[in-house]
Amino acid sequence: MTDIALALIVVSALMHAVWNLLLKRSNNPEIFTWWLLTAGSIIFLPLAVVLFITRPIEGPGWWFVLGTVVIHCAYFTTLARSYAQSDFSLVYPIARGLGPSLVPIIGTVVLHEVVAIPAAVGIGLVVSGIGTIHWWGRFVEILKDPLRLLRQPGIGYALLTGILIAFYSVWDKVGVGHVHPLLYLYLMFLGVSLSLSGYQLRTFGPAGMITEWRRNRIAITISAILAFSAYGGVLAALTTSSVSYVAPAREVGIVFGVILGLTVLKEELKASRIVGSFLIVSGLILLAAF
Repeated sequence: MTDIALALIVVSALMHAVWNLLLKRSNNPEIFTWWLLTAGSIIFLPLAVVLFITRPIEGPGWWFVLGTVVIHCAYFTTLARSYAQSDFSLVYPIARGLGPSLVPIIGTVVLHEVVAIPAAVGIGLVVSGIGTIHWWGRFVEILKDPLRLLRQPGIGYALLTGILIAFYSVWDKVGVGHVHPLLYLYLMFLGVSLSLSGYQLRTFGPAGMITEWRRNRIAITISAILAFSAYGGVLAALTTSSVSYVAPAREVGIVFGVILGLTVLKEELKASRIVGSFLIVSGLILLAAF
């Protein structure tokens, strides 16, 4: 992984952790997500116009834009529903742990990427670190009754979110080879916003959507900028590095989540968070070296 790609991923991970925290603290995560996408479509419109004129999209690029819109419609819906039905500490490790573990498999099979043995160890450390942070003390309970976890509200959506993360990571790796990364991202934001508008209005009504905006317009605007910038950095990293390395490396954001929990939310410093963070950072170092 190149130094530039590593820097982009680390900064992106910090922004991703912050906007996910704001999403979880919203009144209605589904409406908040739609507003986030809509706000981003408005804020970054001038940039998109310039890119559209200077870097026009050719035939194959439009198919990848369409595909990422479809995948992300499902992703944002399952992510919001998982947060609405279950705890952040339960949803985040499942979604963010499953995705990175599947990406190297899909990347190897579909894109014929080669994962070096040290990098494979790094991926394993990242996934292990995620589990350690969030499941410390619950491993025995899970082993005794693994289906109990699956029966909890929101877990099914969290699993679907993880699978969708893996699919859009690989799809977008190929897509940004045909479309400028930031234009690709903007069209995804716009496409998902427009696609979900009818559903949002039918499900929550104009009053519910206006209420969410009035209560959280500052958080929504900040989240829109952070989400666009975060994934824009990831897409830029994908233009120079293997998706099998980039996707797991993004999970350093969980370490930032721990830091934010300690400093902003004044959460307790636990051994599980220290050990898990060490494993994730160790895995990132191995991924960065190859």
